[in-house]
Amino acid sequence: MLIPVRRIITETTAEGRSRILSDGPSPHAVETAPHRGLSNLWVTSSPTPDLSVEDGADQPVVLAPSGGGNIFRFFQLPPAGSLDNDAEGQAAAHDVFEAMGAGSARIANARHPSMHKTDSLDYIILLKGRVKLVLDEDETILEPFDVVIQRQTNHAWENLSPEPALLMAVLLDAPAEA
Repeated sequence: MLIPVRRIITETTAEGRSRILSDGPSPHAVETAPHRGLSNLWVTSSPTPDLSVEDGADQPVVLAPSGGGNIFRFFQLPPAGSLDNDAEGQAAAHDVFEAMGAGSARIANARHPSMHKTDSLDYIILLKGRVKLVLDEDETILEPFDVVIQRQTNHAWENLSPEPALLMAVLLDAPAEA
């Protein structure tokens, strides 16, 4: 089960007064495997957000933003030892990325079964747990509140903790240049 994320959305009344529109867990989540998944908090489809939309995340949960838009989300990784880099782990990672509509983003048979790349600039903060960032040539250990600026590079995440890890991300569409 994914860790519920309380989301408070505000609005302005016709009289110009601010108030709470909604307060509760985001229903826009997809659990792609046990203790692994995405909880979208807000999504825009263009560089200029439409503030008249009551729930910007009310759309299919996918891995990466498109059309110049962005995604604000929490994502969760399963406890350590949940995914091996063998045929079974490769198949499980394939299914996880397909569930996010991102099968083409995954790098098959890479050094980590969840290695992937998206056309986005991602700001990521580890909130809970201890996580390894795996790149093609390097890897590093993140502790809570460490920040990663992910710039269209092949990468994977590996939870080193016995409990699910929780990360926050803002993903900005950044199409690759031809």
